[in-house]
Amino acid sequence: MKARFIMKIDSAWNSAPPSISPRSRYWLQNRGSLTRLIQQHCSNFRVKPIFQSLSTVCEDELVVMDLRRKEMALVREVYLYCGKTPLVFAHSVVARKNLRGAWRGLGGLGSKSLGTVLFTNPAVRRAPLQFKKLNSGHPLFHRACRELPITPAGLPISLWSRRSLFTLDGQSLLVTEVFLPAILDLK
Repeated sequence: MKARFIMKIDSAWNSAPPSISPRSRYWLQNRGSLTRLIQQHCSNFRVKPIFQSLSTVCEDELVVMDLRRKEMALVREVYLYCGKTPLVFAHSVVARKNLRGAWRGLGGLGSKSLGTVLFTNPAVRRAPLQFKKLNSGHPLFHRACRELPITPAGLPISLWSRRSLFTLDGQSLLVTEVFLPAILDLK
C-alpha cells in the first residue's frame, strides 16, 4: 500500500486555482513532469540555472519545510526555456540536514532538469499541488520576472504559480514553479 502524506497547509496557497482559462489550467494542474510536458510542445528545451546555494527560504516555505526562521537550506533556482524564451521559473528547497541523505545528489544537477530526477525514481512521492497567484509582494515574483523581456505593456502584475512537496525516504523537497506569460503561447 502506498504511503500517504499531507503537505502542511498554508492558507495563502489554495488546493485548486479559481476560475482560469482552460489553457492555463492545462499547464497548472498537470501532475506529471512539467519538463516532459514542455518538451512535448518545444523541440529546443533547455534549463538555465541561475542560483544554487545555502540560503534562507521564503516566509511561506518555513512551515511546509519545517524550518526555523534564518535556518539554511539548499535553494536552487532555474528557468525552463523554449529556445530563447523563458517559460517557467522553478525554485526548489531542501533542508540542509537532508543534503547528506535522500537528496544528496541535488547539488550536482547543474543544467539538468530536477523533474527528470523526481519523475524517474518510483520511490519519490508527491503531495497534492497547491496554487497561488504571485504579485509584487512575494519575493519569487521578482526573481521570476528577471528574465522577462521588458515590453511597452511592462511586466505582468501577477503570475500563476504552483508548488508541491516531494518526499524520498522521509525527507522533503519543495518545488515551486512560477509560470511566465509565454507558456500560454506554446502550441
